[in-house]
Amino acid sequence: MTTITYLTKIQFDFGAIGLLAAEMVELGMSRPLLVTDKGVRAAGLLDQVMEQLADAGSAEIFDGTPENPTEAAMTEALAQYRAADCDGVIGVGGGSSMDLAKAIALMATHPGELSEYMMILGGAPKITDAIAPVIAIPTTAGTGSEVGRGAIMILNDGRKLGFGSPHVIPKVALCDPDLTFSMPRMLTAGTGMDAFAHCFETFCAPAINPPADAIATDGLGRALRFVERAVADGSDREARWQMMMASMEGAMAFQKGLGAVHGMSHPLGSIPDPILHHGTLNAVCLPAVIRYNADFVGDKYDWVKRIWGLAPEADLADEVAALNTRLGLPANLREMGVTEEMIEPLIPHAVVDHTTATNPRPLGAEDYRVLFLEALG
Repeated sequence: MTTITYLTKIQFDFGAIGLLAAEMVELGMSRPLLVTDKGVRAAGLLDQVMEQLADAGSAEIFDGTPENPTEAAMTEALAQYRAADCDGVIGVGGGSSMDLAKAIALMATHPGELSEYMMILGGAPKITDAIAPVIAIPTTAGTGSEVGRGAIMILNDGRKLGFGSPHVIPKVALCDPDLTFSMPRMLTAGTGMDAFAHCFETFCAPAINPPADAIATDGLGRALRFVERAVADGSDREARWQMMMASMEGAMAFQKGLGAVHGMSHPLGSIPDPILHHGTLNAVCLPAVIRYNADFVGDKYDWVKRIWGLAPEADLADEVAALNTRLGLPANLREMGVTEEMIEPLIPHAVVDHTTATNPRPLGAEDYRVLFLEALG
């Protein structure tokens, strides 16, 4: 068992969920709210977690996490948390469940409205260490939310915004690759490219942070070596382990910042119909953003090509698009159900998204319009 204490406490290996009861004791958590979704529950993964509780009867379960977490779901789950007098939150699932768990923990201990804590609205300093303890148990390998200091929520007014603070990082992450074996092929592909995008964007972000760069490039190498194996054979134990590590490393590194890929995918993820998967959106938006930033990243694209084993003259955007195709992902946003009419209302939200500020090349509304239309296909 590998215990890591970078940012937070991480138990990483096959069987890591077996440490849940002991970690709860250490945190003083005896009556948790387990936050998950109906798919995770139907797959039997929640049952595997519940078996590890010293007193399963004391736990509350909220399984209404939507595909993109919402303030409305947070309000419903928070009422359950308070009614049951819970003393902590356990997020079990993908990034949506873990982000929702963070929002519940925040609002269980902080006054006011959720919108008051959003980063672009100046909310980060308002988040204190009074936040309820969170244990994060990922069942996918993409978001890395189990070690992330932020969460993305769709507010009641339709905006998809993020809140973040070091206090938001879960107190414990139990990263057990066993829980990812039931992921279907396309979810494996979409979450795998989410991990790729996190590692890639944070490496290219302009801030000076060599430790983050080192973690990002290590994660990038793992994703490049193993994402196709994980998609081809979901029972490949090494590929599942490596992709969970790549996912975790991506989120460890994006303390440094992300960029326009997420500036696009966040507002796209707020569209109510069709509901769009975040990782797949990142994969589809990546080629256009790679081209846009090409002259503003120094020699970083050369580093990525070396990690990937590509020739120096290779076109990185084309290589990512080809990887998406090999993984069976959509070629463009239009294939995901996005229309040109949907784009214009998203542009103002992309411009003010907190990830836009850390893109290597500055961009405004017209730049985003061009990027969206290029990704639309």
